[in-house]
Amino acid sequence: MTNRTNSIFSVTRLLLVGFFFLGSSFALSAQEDHTDHATDEVHSQEAGVHEEHGAEAGHDNHVGFKPGEMIMEHIGDSHELHFWGSHDNPVTMPLPVIIYQSGEGVKAFLSSAFHHGQDTYAGYGLLSHEVIALSGKAYFKGKIAAMNADGSINEDRTASMYDFSVTKNALAIMISVILLLLIMISVAKSYKKREGQAPKGLQSFIEPIILFVRDEVAKPAIGEKKYAKFMPYLLTIFFFIWINNIMGLIPLAPFGANVTGNVAVPIVLALFTFVITTINGNGHYWRHIFAMPGVPLPVLLIVTPIEIMGMFLKPIVLVIRLFANITAGHIVLLVFFSLIFMFGETSTGVGLGVAVPSVLFTLLLNILELLVGAIQAYVFTLLSAIYFGMAVVDDGHH
Repeated sequence: MTNRTNSIFSVTRLLLVGFFFLGSSFALSAQEDHTDHATDEVHSQEAGVHEEHGAEAGHDNHVGFKPGEMIMEHIGDSHELHFWGSHDNPVTMPLPVIIYQSGEGVKAFLSSAFHHGQDTYAGYGLLSHEVIALSGKAYFKGKIAAMNADGSINEDRTASMYDFSVTKNALAIMISVILLLLIMISVAKSYKKREGQAPKGLQSFIEPIILFVRDEVAKPAIGEKKYAKFMPYLLTIFFFIWINNIMGLIPLAPFGANVTGNVAVPIVLALFTFVITTINGNGHYWRHIFAMPGVPLPVLLIVTPIEIMGMFLKPIVLVIRLFANITAGHIVLLVFFSLIFMFGETSTGVGLGVAVPSVLFTLLLNILELLVGAIQAYVFTLLSAIYFGMAVVDDGHH
């Protein structure tokens, strides 16, 4: 019981440290571009300008349902929580905008001051176009930028601006960390109170998972003698990834965020694995990378660069595997859901007819995604354990 309690308390400590690193990664990382193409036209007047080209040209301003735009908005990050409503009349909850501007200090306000990207506030605005290219730099939709009085981007102030805003994904990370801390602290306290007794309640659910990670992941990959020091980290990333994958499938704010599908999160997790592997690498590990024993010198000239490249490719594999699988799952779910509105624009009857199979497919895919979410947490944890095992293996171990 003591070992389990120590492991759980170690998980809580790592969660607190990881929380600050992951929160910072969202605050400092640029808004991702989830499109595969950029606009050919350079837009110099942005944020605060509401386009009305259709009305000026005498064309119909009605724009139908845009599934691509809806999907990209869902899997991307944002500065507000969307509850319901159309794109033109949404019901949302604004999130805090926190900006540090060199020479000007900290500015904090709610994102509602931007009026969904239609206005500027305190010299800042939300960019409303997919891509704005200026001076060789790309500015993406939804990113906060410093603005001039005429509504154009102030590139100098934007370059010296640090965005620490609480976005949708950052809020989801905070919620998941709080949930994990409550769960782990509760289970640890239960072990202390019921020492020597059979697990009960939440204990009976968490304990088999901890034992599974220990017996089926850590011990086989790292070894009986050295697995214990890596258990807190392995348990932390497993539960963190798993709970965020589950939360991302709940279509109600503040859940539904695509946390592990945001490339910043897998990158930070993979960097943790890379750093731990590098720090714990023994002489045997480094010899096999730089001068593999028994390999002739001419062959080493080929093998050594490959081994060095492989050392950096391992965390990249972790990032792509987690990011691509989770993002793809969200996209497929939303595609089936979008069919209802796409067919509904042609006819109400057709829309209602398509709604039944679309909802059924969405529910089935949701169940499948629950399994995928657990598998991706397991795979990330297993690969991390394998990398640790390779770093600490002894010369005589086979």
